[in-house]
Amino acid sequence: MPYTEDYIKNKLITELGALHVEVEDQSDGCGAKFSVVIVSDKFEGKPLLQRHRLVNSVLEEELKEIHAFSQQTLTPEQWKKKHA
Repeated sequence: MPYTEDYIKNKLITELGALHVEVEDQSDGCGAKFSVVIVSDKFEGKPLLQRHRLVNSVLEEELKEIHAFSQQTLTPEQWKKKHA
């Protein structure tokens, strides 16, 4: 089953309590390559590897079918600084 941007976005918002999620399907619609930006309080105090593992655990089943997945994980404070 190919996954959609909306499906990935909604799952990340629900599971991570994400404040902001951007999902880009970079696979021309086949749902096999995604780039995401996730802003969540759950990333506070966690190093990058733990953040990525948290996201990967949320999308464990989906990542079995997604061939390429890049993620940027930010705390709300990091997001504010980036967009100040």
